[in-house]
Amino acid sequence: MANFNIDSVKERTFDAIVVGSGISGGWAAKELTGRGLKTLLLERGRDVKHVVDYPTTSMYPWEFEHRGEMPLAIREANPIVSRCYAFGEDSQHFFVKDNEHPYIQEKPFDWIRGYQVGGKSLLWARQTQRWSDFDFEGPARDGFAVDWPIRYKDIAPWYSYVEKFAGISGNKDGIPELPDGEFLPAFPLNTVEKYFSDHVKAKYPNRHIISARCAHLSKPQPIHFEQGRVGCQNRTLCQRGCPFGGYFSSNSSTIPWALKSGNLTLRPHSVVQSIIYDDEKGKAAGVRIIDTNTKEVIEYYARVIFVNASALNTNLLLLNSTSQRFPNGFGNDSGVLGKYIAFHNYTANVGAEVEGFTDFKTEGRNPAGGGYIPRFRNVYKQETDFLRGYAAGFSAYRYQQAKTEGVGAQLKDNLAHPTLSGWYVGSHMMGESIPKESNYVKLDDKEKDAWGVPLLRVNVDYDDNDEKMKLDYLEQMEEMFVSAGFKNVKKHVAIGKAPGLDIHEMGGARMGRDPKTSILNEWNQVHAAKNVFVTDGACMTSTACQNPSLTYMALTARAANYAVDEINKGNI
Repeated sequence: MANFNIDSVKERTFDAIVVGSGISGGWAAKELTGRGLKTLLLERGRDVKHVVDYPTTSMYPWEFEHRGEMPLAIREANPIVSRCYAFGEDSQHFFVKDNEHPYIQEKPFDWIRGYQVGGKSLLWARQTQRWSDFDFEGPARDGFAVDWPIRYKDIAPWYSYVEKFAGISGNKDGIPELPDGEFLPAFPLNTVEKYFSDHVKAKYPNRHIISARCAHLSKPQPIHFEQGRVGCQNRTLCQRGCPFGGYFSSNSSTIPWALKSGNLTLRPHSVVQSIIYDDEKGKAAGVRIIDTNTKEVIEYYARVIFVNASALNTNLLLLNSTSQRFPNGFGNDSGVLGKYIAFHNYTANVGAEVEGFTDFKTEGRNPAGGGYIPRFRNVYKQETDFLRGYAAGFSAYRYQQAKTEGVGAQLKDNLAHPTLSGWYVGSHMMGESIPKESNYVKLDDKEKDAWGVPLLRVNVDYDDNDEKMKLDYLEQMEEMFVSAGFKNVKKHVAIGKAPGLDIHEMGGARMGRDPKTSILNEWNQVHAAKNVFVTDGACMTSTACQNPSLTYMALTARAANYAVDEINKGNI
């Protein structure tokens, strides 16, 4: 019988374990397997194989029972996830159902989740911008949060590394606060977007409207063909899963690459309950999972563990991983675990009408979404009554309009001969929120989910800094629109929009120089347990105002290669 036990433990022992198969988890699996480590990739949701498991990807609008709209009963049963921009009849199977995965909102918070292999990499907006030293130095400059233990030079080579593999389209814009990358050709601005870009460049020397940088293959390179991916078809049906691999996802790129190595074991339907700590060895021994179908509790073991469960779930897992050494959560000697949660502020937008340009129209679709306005506030100096800054999206468009008057032949004729509207422009803000101790998550001491794991309590809210930043965005964007000659400028504020719908939650297990005020060091290692790494959104010390996924990828690739080097040196 003892031999059977030994064999069982061997079967459940790997060189590395990765928790979560989303954007960062996929990268961890790719890097660790590529360096020769036998790796177990755990995913709490079902398996989703590239192409095979995209059931709606090639459906026509009339093939959907409700023509893409969600029935009222489903929306009422899922009030949280229904607020997500990507939730629809063609994509609902990639989102969790609210009642199956409850959490407790101490303050309103929309927690958007996709539990399947690939996670939300099937659903993300695919916008990719590098951070600069203005972002990494932000906390040190104004004293809010703690100093980042890295700077741009530390991560720049890894940005290049992941950009080449993932495929990022964009232009070399030469903007210090938004460093250039390894780009495929950009998706160009249309004529009105280009007009606004030229106008702003002439009138506001430190402001820029550039082609949005995105994870789409505008011109695939050999490395992308080797992954089995081809060029983006500009369908803009990305939330369905792309059978062409035209945009980057774990499903189309990193996970198949890791599987091809022969070193990856993928196990879906696996809720990771806790990290197992070995008191004698002074490090993590493995993880304890619950099979979502059988409810069986199973332990897996490894030399190194990467936690990439997505920001809030990673906090939940660490908080639930208690032991004699860590009674308040794994690695939580500092007491900051679960605290200093931050996000991005999307609560304002501005629209306007454009006169002229009627001899132009848009042709085809732009998967990048149009233009991007990098942060221009408080970059070189503190110039406002709020801290940090905001970026913004910008796009211009026309649409077809048809008269609906008449009946019979007249109505048919009206509908068959639509005309083009005039041009419209729109912008939305993406503001950096300041990590605060009062923004936290913690475990409920009574309620548990279907697998016996404590529910997460979320207490996250906007503050006065967010409000001041929002007002400045509205004021500045209105001024820029008016100066460009746009008409009927309308400012909008999203009343009652809770944090979370940005889907950019970050922090809780932040990086830092001092173990007394942070959870992770400069290599994303847990200060008090060097064989555990956290490289998803939970690791972020501050949020900047760029879309964060590219930074998660770069941090993950950097940390995974460091981990293998440390194993080879005998330090892990």
